[in-house]
Amino acid sequence: MAGVLGSACYISGLSPGRFLLQNASDMPETITSRDAARFPIVASCTLLGLYLFFKIFSQEYINLLLSMYFFVLGILALSHTISPMMNKFFPANFPNKQYQLLFTQGSGEAKEEIVNYEFDTKDLVCLAMSSIVGVWYLLRKHWIANNLFGLAFSLNGVELLHLNNVSTGCILLGGLFIYDVFWVFGTNVMVTVAKSFEAPIKLVFPQDLLEKGLEADNFAMLGLGDIVIPGIFIALLLRFDISLKKNTHTYFYTSFVAYIFGLSLTIFIMHVFKHAQPALLYLVPACIGFPLLVALAKGEVTDMFSYEENTAPKEAKGDPTEEKTDTDQEKKEK
Repeated sequence: MAGVLGSACYISGLSPGRFLLQNASDMPETITSRDAARFPIVASCTLLGLYLFFKIFSQEYINLLLSMYFFVLGILALSHTISPMMNKFFPANFPNKQYQLLFTQGSGEAKEEIVNYEFDTKDLVCLAMSSIVGVWYLLRKHWIANNLFGLAFSLNGVELLHLNNVSTGCILLGGLFIYDVFWVFGTNVMVTVAKSFEAPIKLVFPQDLLEKGLEADNFAMLGLGDIVIPGIFIALLLRFDISLKKNTHTYFYTSFVAYIFGLSLTIFIMHVFKHAQPALLYLVPACIGFPLLVALAKGEVTDMFSYEENTAPKEAKGDPTEEKTDTDQEKKEK
């Protein structure tokens, strides 16, 4: 959970703050097969490091530092998430001005852009609304504020991280399947960090909501990694659906239903055995198995695994017909 979030920052090659400050038009970060293979290792190191931190240092001070850090990130993430939706509510005559936040390093030809972010008045309104949620979270640590930030992080993660092919997705999900099972069933590290880590890196669901209402304090937890990692795989299958040009989203709907099935099974097993469950233990087989069975039934397994995205812009090439015409014209002139 916490390790997966740290690995996402590692793969992006950027700090989380700069990651969220990029314009939405920027290209997403593509996870390669090498990144996918390293992901569980980096996640494990991050998780174990957090565990040792909580054992060595005061939990109170660590959580205070993390709260301030995620307070800033949460406001930026939530603002970016609600901005498209809020734009529909602004009147046509709303005085909307454009702004640009630019930080550079060096001077002259050696000048390098560190941050170049364009925004407008509407974005500032969304930022102010998100700040209210941020203050609420910082002061109360309320589970609703936590979940708003958590959902914002998840949506931004799925938007900004892309898989380039199904094979890479299988490597990533397979590695994290082992990671999740080991750290939940093999040790108490995952559960200890999840309970000690007071930051919106997990969604919490009150189990005593009917008894205590909004003041509920007994929660079940779902790590953001259990949302983002299957989410980017499901998004890949949606793009594969589009590439088939059949005007259907068969693989997307299949994988989405598979995710719901896997998550429901996780909750059921957790309720029966009264023990924390690694969600990816059930989500990975479902999210890979269901679409694979559909591909087998439709005879599209080869197409699925040969599908690959190339996010690098291709250089425009000259039209060979024009070159041939020019050559013929030169010959006639001679």
